[in-house]
Amino acid sequence: MFKKFSPNKLLALNNKYIRVLIFLMILIFLLGLVFALFISPPDYIQGDSVRIMYVHVPSSFIALGSFAVIGLASILNLIFKIKIAPLIAKSIAPIGFIFSITSIVSGSLWGKPTWGIWWVWDARLTSMLVLVFFYLAYIISWKYIKDLEKANRVSSIIGILGLLNLPLIKYSVDWWSTLHQPSSINFTSSSTIHYTMLIPLAIMFLGMVIYSFIIFLMRYKTDLMIIKIRKRNN
Repeated sequence: MFKKFSPNKLLALNNKYIRVLIFLMILIFLLGLVFALFISPPDYIQGDSVRIMYVHVPSSFIALGSFAVIGLASILNLIFKIKIAPLIAKSIAPIGFIFSITSIVSGSLWGKPTWGIWWVWDARLTSMLVLVFFYLAYIISWKYIKDLEKANRVSSIIGILGLLNLPLIKYSVDWWSTLHQPSSINFTSSSTIHYTMLIPLAIMFLGMVIYSFIIFLMRYKTDLMIIKIRKRNN
């Protein structure tokens, strides 16, 4: 898998492909917004506030998925010394951080009309906030630790430790009594969400995934170019 992200392949990637991805992303987002705002029905209890779900849920998935990749890359970096792994994780970290913030903010906007309160320290929200701090610690370690070897080691340890928080986020609503509703989307059993809401949710998720991939490619290529310039100057 990591061979596909080798420096030579990524640097040779034509900007035309990124423009195609951007065009595809815009089309998917437009389709998703039409479904989410106009075609999908309001919830019989929550009303139109349920439409926040189409931003909140995909953001949460991407935030968790991004840190899972960071954790895996950190393990491969420390154990197998795969040099490209920390660069991939470093490029993904800001994306996951933004989506984790988006998840919390949109969740608060959704929680106010649903629960009557902007924030509550339940297990799901607290563990999600912990994820934000793991993202911050990972990003800061690369930014402020000048010794690259030390930054690589410290960030990898943070990435591995952060993996322990992901099951807490996922299963917090099952392990503890919380205000947060149980997951309506299940990959191991049938989902409880109606298809009229599941379709726009899937479309918005796909659009956000493509957006994340575009930003990742741009950051990854930029970091590779910086590394090559540094090597030339040295």
